[in-house]
Amino acid sequence: MPDNFRDEKDPLGTLQVPANALYGVQTLRAVQNFPISGLRATPAFLIATVRIKKAAALTHIETGRLDAKVGQAIVRAADEVLAGKHHEHFVVDVYQAGAGTSHNMNTNEILANRANELLGAPRGAYLPVHPNDHVNMAQSTNDVIPTAIRLACLAELNDLVNAFSGLRDELLGKGEEFDDVLKSGRTHLQDAMPIRLGQEFRAYGRTIDRCIRRVQEAADYLRDLGIGGSAVGTGVTVEPEYPDLMRKYLTEISGLELRTGEDRIQLMQSMGDVAAFSASLRGLAIDLSKIASDLRLMASGPRTGFDEIRLPAVQPGSSIMPGKVNPSIPEMVNQVCFQVIGNDTCVAISAEHGQLELNVMMPVIAYNILMSMQILTNAAASLAKRTIRGIEANREQCAYWLERSAALATALAPQIGYARAAEISKQSVKENMLIRDLVRRERILPDDQVDAVLDLRKMTEIGVPGGKFGAAAGG
Repeated sequence: MPDNFRDEKDPLGTLQVPANALYGVQTLRAVQNFPISGLRATPAFLIATVRIKKAAALTHIETGRLDAKVGQAIVRAADEVLAGKHHEHFVVDVYQAGAGTSHNMNTNEILANRANELLGAPRGAYLPVHPNDHVNMAQSTNDVIPTAIRLACLAELNDLVNAFSGLRDELLGKGEEFDDVLKSGRTHLQDAMPIRLGQEFRAYGRTIDRCIRRVQEAADYLRDLGIGGSAVGTGVTVEPEYPDLMRKYLTEISGLELRTGEDRIQLMQSMGDVAAFSASLRGLAIDLSKIASDLRLMASGPRTGFDEIRLPAVQPGSSIMPGKVNPSIPEMVNQVCFQVIGNDTCVAISAEHGQLELNVMMPVIAYNILMSMQILTNAAASLAKRTIRGIEANREQCAYWLERSAALATALAPQIGYARAAEISKQSVKENMLIRDLVRRERILPDDQVDAVLDLRKMTEIGVPGGKFGAAAGG
């Protein structure tokens, strides 16, 4: 055997493992079997799995089931990984055998080999620390992986919430800054009644706030842990105190608020909590993408579009057209949101495709939901900092479009009736004439009522234009 390899044996036979690898033979089989994407477990998922192994070692030291010397070596090895070391040895592809057995064994082998090194034993000997007997003691892939998904999502939750809270605050701030900017509303991309630019941005901020709350509500279900369910949720090979001790140690290690699950069989069977959390991210992506699209539309131009707002220039917009500046950050946000919606579809189909006591599609569920959290977090932070904060209102252009809106005829309806107001609207478009000027020319209202009925600011608040009813009221 070459010096740069070592022999390792599992129930299927012997393989040559790279001598410097912290992983072992079962990981190597997974690498050989699944050369699929080159994608690896996300750092959050990796960390969550190692936290479970550390908590298990501490639990079994406390119960006396695991020799303290062996258990402390596992804890030390886990702490190294949690501190950022040895991550290059987590080599299993995202697309792997069902349930995540390969990822679980990759973790077990890394911690076992490193623990043995700390105790003075060579890699690959698995004495005195064995990946299955000691690192995986009282565990199964079937309760480790769903627990790791929950822990990873909860660990990433604060960053997501903080990024979107920052975005919400920037949007609400623009709502205040732009509160006096009157502009044309649009429905069906057609002229609609006046609205204030500040009202639009304030609504965007409140939309994001509602999304944050929905995400937090969905995340609360992830706090129920099924660890201790072992192979099928019944807890075979698990001591009775194990689930509560695991919750205690995982809380201490992660700083997360966690609960011992009431029904570990249910928590193993169903990926419903994770699917619901993913769906809340999808809802967030849908609203975020709509806001990004609105920004692009309002900033379109500058000569042939709306040009109602000016976005900060972050990069040149064209390799051929000099001076062109694109809404680059909102365009990125749209793409992120499309990806998140696709990820959620994958999670939903995978969650549905569990059978009986286990969902074996957990590896792809873990990757997609954590990817969604990461890219949403980064996109929200970038949008807030590089776009929303520097948006300026083009007040002149907003006023220009508003005065030309054919929808201003709506304010006349309480005075002259819907049918006559519709005629005025069409006539203004045909003659390319402002509603206000047409009303005066045709003497549709007394001169002293025109400005009161067509008060653009008052049209942006609840109330009847002009403050009183005309002939259309039937009196």
